[in-house]
Amino acid sequence: MKLLITGINGFVARHFLDFVSKQNQEFEILGIGRSINSFNNNHFQNLNINYKSIDLLNKDDVSEMISKFRPDFLLHLASVSSVGYSWKHPQESFVNNTNIFLNLIDRIRIENIKCRILSIGSSEEYGIVHKNDLPIIEECKLNPVSPYAVARVSQEMISQIYTKGYNMDIVMTRSFNHFGPGQNEVFVISSFAKQLVEISLKKKQNRKVIVGDIDIIRDFVDVRDVVKAYYTLLTKGRKGEIYNISSGIGISLSEILYKMCEILQIEINIDINKELIRPSDNPVIIGNSDKMKNELNWIPEISIEKSLTDMLEWWKTNL
Repeated sequence: MKLLITGINGFVARHFLDFVSKQNQEFEILGIGRSINSFNNNHFQNLNINYKSIDLLNKDDVSEMISKFRPDFLLHLASVSSVGYSWKHPQESFVNNTNIFLNLIDRIRIENIKCRILSIGSSEEYGIVHKNDLPIIEECKLNPVSPYAVARVSQEMISQIYTKGYNMDIVMTRSFNHFGPGQNEVFVISSFAKQLVEISLKKKQNRKVIVGDIDIIRDFVDVRDVVKAYYTLLTKGRKGEIYNISSGIGISLSEILYKMCEILQIEINIDINKELIRPSDNPVIIGNSDKMKNELNWIPEISIEKSLTDMLEWWKTNL
């Protein structure tokens, strides 16, 4: 079975490959990334992975790659994935996140390749949701409030059009906030973790942690649970369906911060940086993943305490 993974150098892809390496399923994997350096396969030596550096905005390069490889599965992870970055670079974020996906699936359509495609969306698509509508089900009205969210809604709508209009085999997710060891510090929990570990190791003397709005409440899922969901959807999800990937539990960023302080047994000073507060943000996001549970027997299994502990340990090792 041929599996095409875009964004293979990224955080989620590394965990996905780790999960796949433990399954009783043989894949020939082609990984796509922007880096001109070779993909580091040292951690996945039991997997058959080839790497190709491609700008997915280049239609000719994408067409050649798809025509030669002819994937049975496409896991599309490549994206500008930071909401904060999308506010600073709205045009780049929108064009990248919609056009690279369109380039890929349109070539698969033209080549008439029988390919299961997993389109990764986001809980950000829901926008600001009334408290009576929590936890959010897939039928909830979409109300994107950031450039990133608008691009994700557009990708999802493209997926639906290609599924219904061209009979393509696309499954869609709305993935809630995921995190775990190895995540880039541009994301909030990893940023907290890095700063706290620096304080713990006495690399910072002032015990100051720079934060944005820590009163917002989010539904966090460990990335290792998320990739298990992605694998399940690739192999068993229903064509044309949308699935929430969430924990069903809301927790504030302030609670996350203090949980990590307890793990490290440190005290901190909080410094609010107004530049980290977005122009418009969702105060509370909590998802309902009953569809994943009832149809595919998926539930998140890793506790937030373990996730935070593992992330802190990762930063201790990698600072």
